[in-house]
Amino acid sequence: MSRLEQQLWASADILRGKMDASEYKNYLLGLVFYKYLSDLELRAVYEEANGKPSEYPSREEQLAELTDWYNDNTDELRNTMRRKLGYFIEPQYLFFTLRNKASNYDFQINDLQAAFIELSREGSSFTGLFDDVDLRSTKLGTHDQQRNVTIMEVIKILDEIDLFGYKGDIIGDAYEYLISQFAAGAGKKAGEFYTPQAVSKIISEIVSIGQEGLAPFHIYDPAMGSGSLMLNIRQFLTNPEKLFFHGQELNTTTYNLARMNLILHGVDHEQMRLNNADTLDADWPTDEPFLFNAVVMNPPYSAQWSAADKFLSDPRFERYGKLAPKSKADFAFLLHGFYHLKDSGTMGIVLPHGVLFRGAAEGVIRKMLLEMGAIEAVIGLPSNIFYGTSIPTVVLILKKNRQTRDVFFIDASNDSVKQKNQNTLCARHITKIIDAYKKRENIEKYAHLASYDEIASNDYNLNIPRYVDTFEEEEQIDIVALSAEMTALNLQIKQNETDFLDLLDQLALTDETRNLIEATKQIFV
Repeated sequence: MSRLEQQLWASADILRGKMDASEYKNYLLGLVFYKYLSDLELRAVYEEANGKPSEYPSREEQLAELTDWYNDNTDELRNTMRRKLGYFIEPQYLFFTLRNKASNYDFQINDLQAAFIELSREGSSFTGLFDDVDLRSTKLGTHDQQRNVTIMEVIKILDEIDLFGYKGDIIGDAYEYLISQFAAGAGKKAGEFYTPQAVSKIISEIVSIGQEGLAPFHIYDPAMGSGSLMLNIRQFLTNPEKLFFHGQELNTTTYNLARMNLILHGVDHEQMRLNNADTLDADWPTDEPFLFNAVVMNPPYSAQWSAADKFLSDPRFERYGKLAPKSKADFAFLLHGFYHLKDSGTMGIVLPHGVLFRGAAEGVIRKMLLEMGAIEAVIGLPSNIFYGTSIPTVVLILKKNRQTRDVFFIDASNDSVKQKNQNTLCARHITKIIDAYKKRENIEKYAHLASYDEIASNDYNLNIPRYVDTFEEEEQIDIVALSAEMTALNLQIKQNETDFLDLLDQLALTDETRNLIEATKQIFV
């Protein structure tokens, strides 16, 4: 268990008996985010005063530096930090200050509430971010003193996390850890806000192929969840600092999480355009830019949507003549994303296998996409790799204006490692998928390049087993040899029985035991 996991476990343990996991994650991650902003300000002030050090002094010294400047010239410090960071947290509201109060049992929950309110006034980036951190909830305690103690203990533990020494996606990793440990409470809806890192990496690397050097690069996720699927692409771009994030999310809590996640990863306010709304109900974005270099998505599977007739004249759907059924919005999400893809871009979307073979309206849409050559690859993933659902899923790769209509199939459904209650794709599995995708060559029992004619002959059914045969023949049984072996065994058993009865006859016995032996012999006769 990593240090991050230990501290999250300990802080969660304080809240676990008081509320559901889907609730306490809001407290934990909201406080982690606030700590990050506070500690970042301490560092920024120290850098402004002393230059960037090879090693930062303790936070006590950093706070002393900030306090001195604040007392000398408050307005100058505020303006400098707002210009440098985009916000300023007053010294009395810094997380480290609140933590010191907690250590001295001088903490008041009203101070934290005031800190959240003050930060929300620092600009639109922070408006409403902490709405889900309900410090008045009776689940924290029936009165203020109980609530003070609960939050005080959580703050003391979380303050030990070294956010700047952590390598990786701290919000994503924290969520993944919380979900895996407390799946009974949070796992049922975990897929709404988090895509496992392995799947994110596969999609991110594929959609970046051939576009690595583009600058600026615009990525769009119409069902962004925590935003981790968009963030992953940075490791595959030559100019990640020129990456612009565009995302939409219906759930307000999850939308706020994505905002936190992007800020935690150093994404400038000017480089993120996020919207809290229903992706399918009304098209967004409609102003420039509305076409993107990459579209990535892990939408809710087979969700309900209106499928109202008005959408037949919606530019996202009208050319297909049919709408995704009300009970399964999978193709509605796909067509929305595809509409917003640049002619030179690449789209990756995770969906349930049903989109590959279901008929009726979905069959019509799938056929048209295939006739257009839009579907470039179908990648089958193992079952039970997503939190909240054990069903196997598929990644569809789509492009516009392809010169061919063939489809490359990869069956990676058997490539996983079981970890606790989840299956996991390891680095070697990811590499295998990416290498196969790049080469686009047939691999026995793993990958197949299907021509359009082959797909048409299958009535446009894309079910992977039709194209990739993973059947393993059982070893042929030699009936003659098996019969001879069984005959020999029967003879051996008979001989052993005879030998056993002879031994009984040779024993010196009493009348009582002789009667017992005679009864035993009858069993073998």
